Amino acid sequence: MIASGARRLAIAAGLLLQGAAGAADDDLIAQGKYLIHAGGCITCHTEDADDAVPLAGGYALQSPFGTFYAPNITPDKETGIGNWSDEDFLRAFYEGTNPEGDAYFPAFPYTAYSGVRQDELLAMKAYLFSLEPVRKEIPEHDLPAFMSSRLAARAWQLSYFEPARFEPDTTNSSAWNRGAYLVRHLGHCGECHTPRGTLGALLREKELTGNPEGADGESIPNITGDRKDGIGKWSLSDIEYFLDIGMLPDGDFTGGSMSDVIEDNTSHLTPEDRMAIATYLKSLLPAD
Repeated sequence: MIASGARRLAIAAGLLLQGAAGAADDDLIAQGKYLIHAGGCITCHTEDADDAVPLAGGYALQSPFGTFYAPNITPDKETGIGNWSDEDFLRAFYEGTNPEGDAYFPAFPYTAYSGVRQDELLAMKAYLFSLEPVRKEIPEHDLPAFMSSRLAARAWQLSYFEPARFEPDTTNSSAWNRGAYLVRHLGHCGECHTPRGTLGALLREKELTGNPEGADGESIPNITGDRKDGIGKWSLSDIEYFLDIGMLPDGDFTGGSMSDVIEDNTSHLTPEDRMAIATYLKSLLPAD
């Protein structure tokens, strides 16, 4: 009887542990889903087609350097990232390299993602690996001859890429720091809203002041606190509401690529995170 009772207790304990592990996995996946939205992954990794499967890749990003096709990041083992280890995933974001060690072109914004926390990146991976694998071959990038080799991407990294984790600024509030983390790194707003030099490197001294030659030929606006050319006249609530539903302070609605960002990204954030973004953006001084 004693042995039988001990066996039942062991089984019950095992079931409790399994349940706790399952709940922990579910929490990690839910966190990863939130971060995938916050990171803007869906907009770029989903083909622009009515029947497109989210995150299965194929989106054609037009740039002054050619056309880049976003990869399949579902867990398909042949055409997606199903064979990637945790280390492979982290290296992509922190070093800008694929599992074979080849350099990525900065169309993949690892320049911003290198500041994202490791635990959050692994949560993103957990979510991606919880999805149904989708087999989808992606076209090769359509680039000029001088960029046809990954050696060109490696040379670019050696000249312009300095990976760095986000360091909170203790002189500012927690809301400001949360906004800075989302804007600079996870949300990588500067990748679109900051102008670039001749070889595509961001002009850091003009961060978020707008880019007249954005991807797909779109002019991207200034989102600093400049009261004339930026969003200095917007209230915190104006910015939070815009990020939620896309409505401008004058009652009009945004269009172009920002409408996709709002639908796939910022509308999925908590009001607190949207307000943190607003707090950070409002603090940015106009460029000289």
